[in-house]
Amino acid sequence: MKPSPGIQEPRPLALGEMIDRSATFWRAHLKPLFWLCFGFELVNYILTKAMVLSLERTNALFQADATAQAQSDPLGMLGDAGIMLVSSSALWLVLIWSYWMATLAVTRYVVPLQFGETAQPADGLRRGWSKLASFTGAYLLSQLWALGALLAMVLPGGALFGVGFLLARDGEGASGLVSIVLIAIGSLLIFLGALAALLWYFLRFSLLAPVFAMEDLGAVAAFRRSGRLISGRVQAGFLGHVKVRAMLLLTIMSGILIAISFVSGLPAWIVRLSYANPLDPVAVAANPIPQTLLVPVELIQVVGQSLFTPLALVFSAMFYLDMRMRREGLDLERRLDAPRPLMPSS
Repeated sequence: MKPSPGIQEPRPLALGEMIDRSATFWRAHLKPLFWLCFGFELVNYILTKAMVLSLERTNALFQADATAQAQSDPLGMLGDAGIMLVSSSALWLVLIWSYWMATLAVTRYVVPLQFGETAQPADGLRRGWSKLASFTGAYLLSQLWALGALLAMVLPGGALFGVGFLLARDGEGASGLVSIVLIAIGSLLIFLGALAALLWYFLRFSLLAPVFAMEDLGAVAAFRRSGRLISGRVQAGFLGHVKVRAMLLLTIMSGILIAISFVSGLPAWIVRLSYANPLDPVAVAANPIPQTLLVPVELIQVVGQSLFTPLALVFSAMFYLDMRMRREGLDLERRLDAPRPLMPSS
């Protein structure tokens, strides 16, 4: 079967070629990729919107008299802060799960087309549904690994912050100045450690969803398989380290997603700023934005993300293919398995 327009013969690619081929594929299949990702983005928006509206109506932190309530009932406000933290964490877990599931679905659509086979967006959705249980198990396992990495990376900063806090409580004079320095350094290290843990998570598990998309493995086996694919090196030189190549890819993907989110979110931010400071929950509660005005501009952001997020997901699929070709000769294997044309009889 003739390959899809813009798709070249599969082979190991340089990073620039990978970006170019991903962009070519994205342009050639913009409509199916849009509809494939639009469902995920719309569900994410509905869940996020439901949580935000629920907190605004029930959580004291989002009420106009939040300051007065904090003075009269500090324990109650602490409980509301805990509810907000738990709700935000649960939503974060769901959104990241949805992102990896979208990566799985897109990979199942991209990879067959790279080999000139037929594929439909629905194939990715069916694959995700069939792997739902094992994929979710591996995802939860990855979150446990992420939690361990987070604790290890924020521990030094947390220790300095704790020492500084104890000195600030019990000391005066010079020890008070030392406590301020320790608290500042500890806070900075905690922030950097949390950021490093986040980057490590997306780097370490960047190939987990593609493995589920293309290989029939269970949760633990896919977890280990994705780790092997992202480890070691595939060629000489600095860029030969797989994690370096993956980090460059992750940087490109992150830049794309941040730029998309910023540009497509401008209408919503303009509306919010015209009513109140979005960073001041009390001002927002005192001057609420009509949802009939806010929802349409927020849907613009959903559409924008559905258009451009697939480009980042195609990058992930291409990177998975590249690792399989460099490590296992997948492209050569496919060529050997392809039927040879019959020679005309003389």
